[in-house]
Amino acid sequence: MTIKALLSLALAAALMPAVPHASDALHECARAETRCDGTLPVPLDWDDPASERIEVAFAWIPAAKAATGTILANPGGPLPALPGVPRVQQALGPALDHRNLLVVDPRGLGESSPLLCPGLNLAEPDTIAACAAHLGPRARFFTADQAVHDMDAVRRALGAGPVTFYGNSYGTVYAQAYAARHPEGLAAAFLDSTVITSGDGYAQWPLRSRPDLLDVVCERSRACRALPGTPGRTYARLVAHLRGHPDPEVPLITLRAVERVSEPVFGRELNAAATAYLAGDPEPLRRLTRALSGAPSQPIEGAQWAGYLAYRCGDGGFPFDREAGPDERLEQLAAHHERERPLAPYTPADLGLDVRATLEFCVRWPTPRPSPVLPTGADLPDVPVLVVGGDFDTHTPAEVARAMRVFPGATFVRVPFGTHSLAWGAGAAGECVRAVLRSFVTRHRVPDVRCDAENYRATGAFPRSLGEVAPAPVPGLDAGRRRVLAAAFATAADAVARRNPDNLVHALMTEQPGLRGGQVALGDGVITLDRAVFVPGVAVSGRITLTPDGRAVASLEVSRAHRVELSWTAFTPHGRPAVSGTFDGTPFAFRR
Repeated sequence: MTIKALLSLALAAALMPAVPHASDALHECARAETRCDGTLPVPLDWDDPASERIEVAFAWIPAAKAATGTILANPGGPLPALPGVPRVQQALGPALDHRNLLVVDPRGLGESSPLLCPGLNLAEPDTIAACAAHLGPRARFFTADQAVHDMDAVRRALGAGPVTFYGNSYGTVYAQAYAARHPEGLAAAFLDSTVITSGDGYAQWPLRSRPDLLDVVCERSRACRALPGTPGRTYARLVAHLRGHPDPEVPLITLRAVERVSEPVFGRELNAAATAYLAGDPEPLRRLTRALSGAPSQPIEGAQWAGYLAYRCGDGGFPFDREAGPDERLEQLAAHHERERPLAPYTPADLGLDVRATLEFCVRWPTPRPSPVLPTGADLPDVPVLVVGGDFDTHTPAEVARAMRVFPGATFVRVPFGTHSLAWGAGAAGECVRAVLRSFVTRHRVPDVRCDAENYRATGAFPRSLGEVAPAPVPGLDAGRRRVLAAAFATAADAVARRNPDNLVHALMTEQPGLRGGQVALGDGVITLDRAVFVPGVAVSGRITLTPDGRAVASLEVSRAHRVELSWTAFTPHGRPAVSGTFDGTPFAFRR
């Protein structure tokens, strides 16, 4: 350990109020054999041991068998942590056989002396200012740099040794703050979907558009790469076109939501839909935006959001000075958006955002106390640290890998096509990340396993006639029938894409019109087509079953003239899946 680290350790110890270490003075939960929920009094200001005492709540879950260590976990937010205990347990699974689990509600949230502001609505700036005034100066101590002292006090009150910190999303902020202030208490860390800090040590909350993700999904697909132009330029042209020629079915604020290519349907189709729209075919893009109409949004009002604001604003770094007043902050924020254009190809006005009123929650939240997540020059402990990040997360893999170099022992693992909260994901990718998590928290070694969340490929051009469909390469059928077969498969594959296990928006849908007509009913493992039209002139009816082993099996009637049976592996990253079946009784097998 470096001299700087030793000095930091000594300083941290000097500032720490005494906590009993003798076994007879430990918290009563230390003797529990099953889950024990408790509280611990801690100072409001850890730099002033005589300050007001507040209570922090925690859950202590002893290992199922002989304990060989403790995992300190935070599921993110910044929100109450205790409601997330079942999800954390599910992610850790058998790793908890020999590891205790400690989860602490961060101060100001949940059961830990919660901050409350009746009438608070994050969409109404005046209520934010009123909340800050209501809470007064004590709110400045509800930040990660203080919360991690609470977490360590609970650890010591339970008699636990150095912990393995499992941080998900905002939980990675606490993990970084803990490592900087309690290196003696950290044995290892697993960081999933990391929130990175800026040069001054504050957490970054990037408000930006991500058209670069369209390049990520397109570069993996030969069909997408064959589209004219480049994804970024096509998308910019689309936004400019819609700005000049508004389409009530494609409002720009909804289009930006479609940018979320972590939804496989959006990632699969957006590049091709943008190209089609500019070529005079609006239906593919309108179908995507219709899927978002009426989609539920998370409420951002209620007294409990005061704690969220305290952390977001106290821990966060923004394009304005922390010491500045609201008016000066607004000027700085407006100048930043005019100069840097982080929302390009959109403008704030395109999205209904007022830079001088509602663009950033924290403009009206005072931050009089320096509270960086990582203090300047922090020397983090040289312990095993595994960081996992996905292509579609808030921060890019390159940004996370670069930022996590602050940990001397860090290893970054990229998960292609991965989204946020990787260890909580569905499907094979989620299972893979959970296996990596469990191995690492048990052995503190990076397992030789690489996870991949890519389970779709971006499509190419949407056909506007049967003549635009490339015939299926099937011997024994004439060109016309081979085109019909290819159109039938394209229709079925389009419907099956709506049941990709990584979908969120489309997972809630039970039906959707066919692209060019008809209807598609989306059941649990069964999809029913009623004269669904994907290729003009080719109406498909029938049933598609999704089997437990990941195959799609279809029995279809095509244009009331042909019987087609299809079988293929669904939800794979392969651009040309193997397809087999029969066409009017003639067997075939090809790659499409």
